[in-house]
Amino acid sequence: MVAIGRKPPKPKQRSVTMREHILAYTLLAPALLLFLAFTVFPIGFGFYISLHNWRLGPREFLGLGNYLRALTPGSEFWPSLGATLTYSLLAVPFQISIALTLAYLLFQKIRGKSLFRVVMFLPWVTSTVATAAVWARLYSPDIGLINGVLRGLGLQPLRWLLEDKGVFTLMANGLGVTLPDWLRGPSLAMVAVVIYTTWVFVGYNMTLFLAGLGNIPGEMYEAAKIDGANGWQLFRHITWPLLSPTTFFVVLITVIGTLKAFNHIWVMTQGDNGTQTASILIYRQFYEFQRAGYASALAFLLSAVILLVTILQNRVAAERVNY
Repeated sequence: MVAIGRKPPKPKQRSVTMREHILAYTLLAPALLLFLAFTVFPIGFGFYISLHNWRLGPREFLGLGNYLRALTPGSEFWPSLGATLTYSLLAVPFQISIALTLAYLLFQKIRGKSLFRVVMFLPWVTSTVATAAVWARLYSPDIGLINGVLRGLGLQPLRWLLEDKGVFTLMANGLGVTLPDWLRGPSLAMVAVVIYTTWVFVGYNMTLFLAGLGNIPGEMYEAAKIDGANGWQLFRHITWPLLSPTTFFVVLITVIGTLKAFNHIWVMTQGDNGTQTASILIYRQFYEFQRAGYASALAFLLSAVILLVTILQNRVAAERVNY
């Protein structure tokens, strides 16, 4: 049916349009094939594996059995998910607040700020496995530098990565108080990993904040200063609102990164002493126990959690971010 008032395209015009469409799809074809081969197919095949009892190959079709096993109360998935969320809740605020503070300081007209920026960014460009191994050495209870400093100050050395007791329990025991188990807090090993994570990623987040600060017009600060605004008022009413898109992006990628963190945790603790996150559990089920189907189901559940958290972040940020 031809719309009233609109003339049908001429044969020559239809031919030109058809050639443009063919050219467009031809140019898109390589990228589309790569996307299908390296993104869609692995996801689809991973879901297929998650529906089976899969060792070196499919042994038995289980349907949603692997998912139900993971979601059963008392399964190892829930403690690992709790450790993952604990790690994220500890690491994200520290990384964001320290990175923002450093970025704000280094954005001022101070001498040597370029050198400080490079120094702060170096941990992020260094091999994570190498730096995690070095930090594991620093945390060594016997020969570690950190305990050496504590001994030099007359303090009691700690077991750091080997300590499974909660930090609140340790502090209470130092005061001669016994806490109930639900008040134990995250393990000292988890806190030690969070300190390392903050050291690595604070420079990267700081760089993103510096880019965001550079996009704020300087005229707004000058006008506010003429009106008598002090430093806190400049930050509260100009920097913070106009930096909100950058803050939202930094928080988003930091949360996602902490929820799927693996390599440095594995190098430092192998998932022991309260640090078995969901990624560590997936790795163990896949490589140590050869349960590819169950590991795939756990991976899809972790992806669903990350997707849910991301959606919640978008909804919360939609009312607070000033574009």
